[in-house]
Amino acid sequence: MAFNDLLLQVGGAGRFQQIQVTLVVLPLLLMASHNTLQNFTAAVPTHHCRPPADTNLSKDRELDAWLPRDGQGRPESCLRFTSPQRGLPFPNGTETNGTGATEPCAHGWIYDNSTFPSTIVMEWDLVCSRRALRQLAQSLYMVGVLLGAMIFGHLADRLGRRKVLILNYLQTAVSGTCAAFAPNFPVYCAFRLLSGMSLAGISLNCMTLNVEWMPIHTRACVGTLIGYVYSLGQFLLAGVAYAVPHWRYLQLLVSVPFFAFFIYSWFFIESARWYSSSGRLDLTLKALQRVAWINGKREEGASLSMEVLRASLQKELTLGKGQASAVELLRCPALRRLFLCLSMLWFATSFAYYGLVMDLQGFGVSIYLIQVIFGAVDLPAKLVGFLVINSMGRRPAQMASLLLAGVCILINGVVPQDQSIVRTSLAVLGKGCLAASFNCIFLYTGELYPTVIRQTGLGMGSTLARVGSIVSPLVSMTAEIYPSVPLFIYGAVPVAASAATAFLPETLGQPLPDTVQDVEDRRGKRRQQRQERKQMVPLQASAQAKDGL
Repeated sequence: MAFNDLLLQVGGAGRFQQIQVTLVVLPLLLMASHNTLQNFTAAVPTHHCRPPADTNLSKDRELDAWLPRDGQGRPESCLRFTSPQRGLPFPNGTETNGTGATEPCAHGWIYDNSTFPSTIVMEWDLVCSRRALRQLAQSLYMVGVLLGAMIFGHLADRLGRRKVLILNYLQTAVSGTCAAFAPNFPVYCAFRLLSGMSLAGISLNCMTLNVEWMPIHTRACVGTLIGYVYSLGQFLLAGVAYAVPHWRYLQLLVSVPFFAFFIYSWFFIESARWYSSSGRLDLTLKALQRVAWINGKREEGASLSMEVLRASLQKELTLGKGQASAVELLRCPALRRLFLCLSMLWFATSFAYYGLVMDLQGFGVSIYLIQVIFGAVDLPAKLVGFLVINSMGRRPAQMASLLLAGVCILINGVVPQDQSIVRTSLAVLGKGCLAASFNCIFLYTGELYPTVIRQTGLGMGSTLARVGSIVSPLVSMTAEIYPSVPLFIYGAVPVAASAATAFLPETLGQPLPDTVQDVEDRRGKRRQQRQERKQMVPLQASAQAKDGL
């Protein structure tokens, strides 16, 4: 594995790496906005039935005559009287609302637009009997992310990281802009699905392209930087949504910048590591020499030649010819263990994460404030995660973040409903731990899988994460059985999944594997080290016994 030495020779983390990493992670600011955009574009305002057309809406008495009230004196959201009811006193002091027959809202709804002037819920009446369609839009977006992870993860291993990124930027720009002009709900959902597909590809290729161009000692820094950019994107969404509350303008505002990302992505340099794993040494040499020139290492770049690359990458060229297929993830024992354990981690992290962040209106405070708080907690959480990743390793960081998140959510399930401050604090702490877990799992997965199948492995992991995000809203429906049931499920899954980290190797300070054989060798070394430790135990016991005699 001499590729790290080649990177150091052409400048390490030089000017090129700094520029390309910055340009590649910049779109992640808006990717965070797209992932939780529906908290704002599909917000549900206070609403009640619209009375018949001949009703004078300017007179409260005439309007109230059509509106039955709930136990707290508020108008029912989904029912109205079949005829106006007058003359009976009600707790709010009005003399309306009798006990007449009720019916569903036949003439639509009246919405409170004081906070949100326009949302997809208001425009297409996604309330009452149609309220499930609101969640369907977010679920279809997550289905798109799932499909994108599978499709673009595989394509990136076949066609390269750069080409897929260029395509993904264009697809996000076009589909997001079209969603802003969607004439009806089905068209909107279709474009949101396409946006989800392309954003999944951006997320995966952003991490991989950056990691493959960085030396060993800087990989954790890059992973943490990506996580922080995503967190800043949550702050950005809160500010932009507050300034632009109309859903169509907001959708357009977070989509149009991807046209700029598409234009400058043509200047990205393809991963030389991917070129070498594909057996294309001529392109590997050109990429390395170009990077050396940008980094001010012209002499070092000029000293590289085909013969030098063949000598340095002899092992990769002999063992890594061609691309490994996704079937290898299950056929090869070493890859199978990685795939199964990482799948559990990806699923659990996303399952619990979206269980918390996609119900901001359920906290009973300003949706903008909660969005800012949820973004703010990521900053210290990811800093602590970075310190643990760099000092103790990836495995303890992954285990601790998932375990602590699950414990926080489980405790929240037994806290009384009226303790809103305690419940919100625990939810924020759990969300921070899950954000740190996401930060770690991206880096950890990229370091565990070999180059020949890295994008496919990341894609499959992201696929399992999307399955978790799709299942998560369904679990929230169990609240009808008992209010805390969803929290018990959201908490138990990450606690159980954290045990899977015990079966994964540590990658702190280790070079990236390039071939499946590298992964097999790493597994063999671990087995050999365990056997040596077992043999040392009786020897030490025997020595202590002799000392005692």
